[in-house]
Amino acid sequence: MADVTRILNAIGRGDAEATNTLLPAVYEELRQMADRKLLNEGPGHTLQATALVHEAYLRLVGSEDNNWPSRTYFFGAAAEAMRRILVEHARKKKSKKRRGDRNRVDFASADVMAEESPDDLIAMDEALTKFSEADPIKAELVKLRFFAGLSFEQAAELLDISPATARRHWNYARAWLYGRIRSAD
Repeated sequence: MADVTRILNAIGRGDAEATNTLLPAVYEELRQMADRKLLNEGPGHTLQATALVHEAYLRLVGSEDNNWPSRTYFFGAAAEAMRRILVEHARKKKSKKRRGDRNRVDFASADVMAEESPDDLIAMDEALTKFSEADPIKAELVKLRFFAGLSFEQAAELLDISPATARRHWNYARAWLYGRIRSAD
């Protein structure tokens, strides 16, 4: 854990060599995040965990904002990158050119949606974007649970809150998102 933070601090200081050592240090954790997210995707899903990890990593180290003060911030940024990649992938699959129309999803029916369709993912992303404006911490919890597939304990650790607080935030977030998605219908 300390190695990752040390590497991230070196990257923040502009050490180009540290960027080369980051992927081997975090790859397994990123791969587990991607595996959890893609585990229950429908058959024929074209995005693989390895591709998701590599695309997210390239976006992270290729961005101008690659100063992460700790592993918490880094893995939060990785979860956000994976979320954006999955949403982009879903939007491509459901674009007008591919005859896709949107259906809304009942978010309150599941803790973490296991088999979301591209429509569900897009609806969730739209609601989550609005929720981020209202309550960024709770929105980050949803991203970590929904898009990165983390447990309450893992997400709580990354957000530096207790698991009990994470569960309370999760319940509030579910209700808020459910209301937003229902009103959009």
